[in-house]
Amino acid sequence: MSGHSKWATTKHRKAAQDAKRSALFSKLARNITVAAKEGGDPNPENNASLAAAIEKAKGYSLPKDKIKTAIDKAFGTGKDAANYETVTYEGYGPAGIGILCEALTDNRNRTAADVRAAFTHHGGNLATSGAVAYQFERKGMIQVPKEVETGDKKNPTGPNGAAADEEEFMLAVAEAGGDDYEDAEDEWVVYTGATDLMAVKKALEEAGVATRGAELTMIPGTPAEVTVADAKKVMRLVDRLEELEDLQNVYHTMDITDEIAAALEED
Repeated sequence: MSGHSKWATTKHRKAAQDAKRSALFSKLARNITVAAKEGGDPNPENNASLAAAIEKAKGYSLPKDKIKTAIDKAFGTGKDAANYETVTYEGYGPAGIGILCEALTDNRNRTAADVRAAFTHHGGNLATSGAVAYQFERKGMIQVPKEVETGDKKNPTGPNGAAADEEEFMLAVAEAGGDDYEDAEDEWVVYTGATDLMAVKKALEEAGVATRGAELTMIPGTPAEVTVADAKKVMRLVDRLEELEDLQNVYHTMDITDEIAAALEED
């Protein structure tokens, strides 16, 4: 297990997205459409990127009909055609924290202007391509609840197979091909190679371990330590970027310690 909490960074991003569910659903649907179109196949069994996009959407409870509509849009024509392109923006926030933004946009000029304004208004600045990206590694991330619903009124929850015991779970993760795992209170978070996400998820489930969600993420190689005051400034910038409709994901290199996590939760 790693010395710092990778999940802490992601958890705050997920919480911010959950708070804006309608906008989140729009982003998830757009992500599915682009994955389907770029993979050239509407069947997730033949399109790994689409499979990952669908799993992420399910993790946030995107309805099945919206998933189907998003896939259909990828192969539409005329006004129903999808014309999004993938764009990455890199920059620095307060205290020199590296920030990486992934966008799906149908108007580069609009998106670039919105991103630049967000950085400028919150004490940051955009950087050239490659200035920040090298600090991150693309990884797969699977959420595994320690307990699952049993359907028994007297005992509504029970152990989730090997996930109920750390030693057993560590072995299960290794056998499934996972790279690392982390204790996140009522669940485990399993990290995988970017191309191994769905294979590891399937292997865990075949071993009797239920999963809650799976998605691709970016993990900073060496998280940077900052003060609580600077952490709050960085998160204000991250929150503003998260609000932009064209941005799918916002990642940063800030190390969220227990002290910083507590301070951010108070805000």
